[in-house]
Amino acid sequence: MPKRILQGVVVSDKQDKTIVVRVDRRFTHPIYKKTIRRSKNYHAHDENNEFKAGDTVRIEESKPLSKLKRWTVVQGEKTKTA
Repeated sequence: MPKRILQGVVVSDKQDKTIVVRVDRRFTHPIYKKTIRRSKNYHAHDENNEFKAGDTVRIEESKPLSKLKRWTVVQGEKTKTA
């Protein structure tokens, strides 16, 4: 079975080798037919501490690395700071 890949925005990079990624999803409500936004936070492994808050990253499922970490960073886009 292939590993899931999600895309989200880094919310926190305060931990060592760990980032918190917010993944947003949109879906239509089954009864009211209105589009709803839901988000969920994932802890992901960032080996080189290269991603900062605001960066867009892709994360992939992996084996459990700690109590909360089950994802690793595959690739990411740095935000441009002026």
